[in-house]
Formats: sequence, C-alpha cells, structure tokens
Amino acid sequence: MPGKFAFADEITGLFEDGQTLICGGFANCGVPNHLIQCVIDSGARHFTLISNDSGDADLTIGRLIHHGLVDKLIASHIGRNTETVALVETGKIQLELVPQGSLAERIRCGGAGLGGVLTKTGLGTMVEEGKHRVVVNGEVYLLETALRADIALVRARTADPLGNLTYRGTMRNFNPLVAKAAQMTLVDADMLVDVDEYGVDRIVTPGVYVDKILTTQGENK
Repeated sequence: MPGKFAFADEITGLFEDGQTLICGGFANCGVPNHLIQCVIDSGARHFTLISNDSGDADLTIGRLIHHGLVDKLIASHIGRNTETVALVETGKIQLELVPQGSLAERIRCGGAGLGGVLTKTGLGTMVEEGKHRVVVNGEVYLLETALRADIALVRARTADPLGNLTYRGTMRNFNPLVAKAAQMTLVDADMLVDVDEYGVDRIVTPGVYVDKILTTQGENK
C-alpha cells in the first residue's frame, strides 16, 4: 500500500487495554465510525475516552459505551446517550465533565505542547473542584491542564497518501484538534485522493500529524 494507507486488520491491531482514546465528532456528526468498529473488533477494553459527548445509545461513539469498553469518559456533556447516564449513575463509568470551550482549549494545548490554559469558566462552580487557581494581574483564573491521548480517531472528508486532510462543513468540529493531540493519529476518510488533487491552501490538517489512514481499496478478499 502506498503512503500511510492501512487495512482494517492492521488498524485493529493497534488498540490495547487501558489506552486513552481521543475522538472527533459532535453529536453524531463527523464521527469516525469505521475506526470505532476497529476498536470494537480489537477486543481491547478499559479505555479512557476523550470526546465532546458520548453520542446516542449504540450509535456512533456511543457504540464504545454500549459494548462496555470505556472506564472513564472526559466530555463536555453526555449527549442523549441514556446508556451513559445509567452507567455513570451506577459507578461503572467515571465521568469528568469539562465546559465545551475549555475542552477544546485543553485538546488544543495537548496538540501544541502546552501545559494548559487559564480560564475564568467554571469559577465558583463544581468545575473548580480539585483545580489550581492562578492570579494574573489581579484576576483569578482556573488552570485547565492539557489533554493528550495514546490514539486519536479522526474523521476527514479527504485524505491523500501523505496524510494531508480536508474536512466538510460542520463535520470538521473537533477533528482537526484531536488529530494533533495524540501519540498516534488514525484517520477515517470519506474519500482517498492523489497527493496533488488539492492545493496546499485547502489542506486543514497536514500529513505530519497523521500516522495511518483506514482503507478498503484493494483489500484481499
């Protein structure tokens, strides 16, 4: 296979018990569904999952919850996933809720090599519990630490053999952020294109951040 393209069996073999996964998507939009299937097929468990939300019950990213693969969820909200609600209430999943803007900034910091971000969001609320207060020029801020993962799961509109990615509409959401915030970045692309098919001005995520791109083209039967 040329470039960074990889078949599903190779992708599936990358997942191990106890890893931290960070996943793009927003309310079932722009979710890397084929990569989620690879996670399920791997048989690995006890993941920490970083995601904007947990989707719906047994749909998109909610499938990881449905199959009992997630021990801890870091998200801005649960979404409409009733299974997540039940598992949190019974203590089977540990939940860390993060304000959505703070979540995005923590992921951005993880991709940029920064330690964290200072924000006023959450001051005086339960969000503040266990976090450091920092005073700058007489103003009080919360320190929100950076988020990084072992593996990022990204949905893109197009990918070329070098890993350069484009996105379409609101499916872009968290995907460019999570693509930079992991030791290994895996991509589920709607279309595979040639290296010179898109100009550099249309590339959103440069291939330097991408490790493998899932493909079924030319797969052995």
